[in-house]
Amino acid sequence: MSHKFLIHSNNTPSSKSTEKTLRDKLNAAKIALSDTLDDEVELIICIGGDGAFLEAVHTFDFPSVPFIGINTGHLGFFQEIAPDQLDEFIENYLAGKYSIQSMTTVKALVEHDHKIDEFTALNEIIVKSDGNYSIHLDISIGGGLIERFSGDGILISSPAGSTAYNYSLGGSIVDPRIDLIQVTPIAPMNTTAYRSFTSSLILPHDLSLGIIPDVSGSKGRLLVTHDSYAAEYDSVDNIEIKLSEQRVKLLRFENYDFWTKVKSKFL
Repeated sequence: MSHKFLIHSNNTPSSKSTEKTLRDKLNAAKIALSDTLDDEVELIICIGGDGAFLEAVHTFDFPSVPFIGINTGHLGFFQEIAPDQLDEFIENYLAGKYSIQSMTTVKALVEHDHKIDEFTALNEIIVKSDGNYSIHLDISIGGGLIERFSGDGILISSPAGSTAYNYSLGGSIVDPRIDLIQVTPIAPMNTTAYRSFTSSLILPHDLSLGIIPDVSGSKGRLLVTHDSYAAEYDSVDNIEIKLSEQRVKLLRFENYDFWTKVKSKFL
């Protein structure tokens, strides 16, 4: 057996049924399966929706091994194939009829209590309060103060994450071939008392975003989430967010086109 795959699946009945069928087909094609991510694994197959895919990316800690997704969920934007395309998937893979899409990620460095926590996300990083109240954040770009933001919080997305929560907030859809970060406000306050940006900001790959929470006006804890994984803080000195050197690789077949997928999923 010259090929070795790893399968990651959620626990829905459709995913488990698809996994069983896939295992039978891979065994018939003489493709080995591994229970762990060892050096011989050349492909991770994720069965489920976008949530299952993001879970796999974090479970395997942003590996260099490429992923392919089988969509048994709802939107399935990251997922490449449907459950009825398993034979076609195996045939195309063995024939080498695919390409690798490399997606950028975003990274947050959270300074607190004389230490630094580091988080990496494929979709987005969100800074907000842990309750139903507004927060005030000093926002800087490239080290220069831009404004005091007031609102529910801000979302910083990668190009891959531009079609997720960022899009529902009114942010722009970004082609994943462009290296940038997008900063989108969450319920910004724009009154005579508070002036906050109300649309997305687009930053080039070499600029970072700085965030200093206003501790004097804080009513509770600060919440920093990365792809829905949350960390709570009583006090934060500074947060720096920028593009990460980590990449997530996705297997794409010959007929894949990003904007065709956008049209089929959103428009």
